[in-house]
Amino acid sequence: MTKEVVVTLRGLQSGPNSEGDGQIETVLRGDYYQRNGRHYVLCEETVEGIAQPVKSRLKFDAETVEVTRDGAVSAHMVFQENKKNLTAYQTPFGQILMGIHTMKIRLTQCEERIVVEVDYTLEADGAFLSDCHMIMDIRSAT
Repeated sequence: MTKEVVVTLRGLQSGPNSEGDGQIETVLRGDYYQRNGRHYVLCEETVEGIAQPVKSRLKFDAETVEVTRDGAVSAHMVFQENKKNLTAYQTPFGQILMGIHTMKIRLTQCEERIVVEVDYTLEADGAFLSDCHMIMDIRSAT
């Protein structure tokens, strides 16, 4: 894997509070490195309606995925198989307490590509929000 990568983040949400088909996709450029058996991707994205870019750090291995976002939108989300983790999700409109219950993490890796899939449920302020499926597709930028 090269240092410069292209990250495609896909998410699918389904549940009583999901609008439409609940699919999102974001493509970002980022920097990749590996340290102590864990993978790291650093990237920056522009969020619609917010002037300040949001910096994201993806840190993962086969058991744990951590997504840290800093900026106008900030959170530290931890996904661990068969565990529920809480995070304070800060937005320009206020803070939301999110519950993340992870059912499955799958990591597939080859020389120039890493794919991480996570199945989880999402709660907002203790109430079920949606069933979610996230795919992080990381490829060498060359």
